[in-house]
Amino acid sequence: MKIALVGGTGKEGHGMALRWLRAGHEVMIGSRDAARASAKADELRGLVGPDKKVLGGDNASAVAQAEVVVLSVPYNAHTATVQGLKAELAGRIIIDITVPLQPPAVRRVHLPPGQAAALETQTILGDTAKVVAALHHVSSAHLGSDHEIECDVLACSDDEAALETALGLIRDLGMRAFHAGPLANAVALESLTPVLLHITKHYKGSGVGIRLTGV
Repeated sequence: MKIALVGGTGKEGHGMALRWLRAGHEVMIGSRDAARASAKADELRGLVGPDKKVLGGDNASAVAQAEVVVLSVPYNAHTATVQGLKAELAGRIIIDITVPLQPPAVRRVHLPPGQAAALETQTILGDTAKVVAALHHVSSAHLGSDHEIECDVLACSDDEAALETALGLIRDLGMRAFHAGPLANAVALESLTPVLLHITKHYKGSGVGIRLTGV
């Protein structure tokens, strides 16, 4: 599958790209700085081998080549990024991993005006895109490592087909993935991240995640 990572030069994008490339997917690294994205693609190619297909460019060109788009941008750039790519995002599956954190109080739950970043994405794009909220609770340190990730992933969407596609891609990252209901539940998924950040700091943990039991 062809996957674009908008904001893909960051730590989360690096880890996801590595794992998806190794699973056989094609990855397009997107950035506001096309040269930076191209350099990241070269770096990844050096890690996974020349036979894996990874390209880098500006966000719009990355999205234009993709079937699935991952939004991996800070919340303060989220609205402008989605609005700027509205035409390119039409018709695509969008996995929004954005958490509406408010630095420096990143361990306190903050509900944005639209209640959740993923809901704001759907509002901006309307029915032209299929938004899935997921991957809020996985540390970039784990994504970028070679070890098995001991973390489950919850994903929610109003589009069942898009959700199933996203769940499959999450499993390709090496984690269990669970259907967590309609997109309205993104409020709970995004709000859990600052709680996990608090637990990580309080107990001096390292990339605290979640595990589901009874399923």
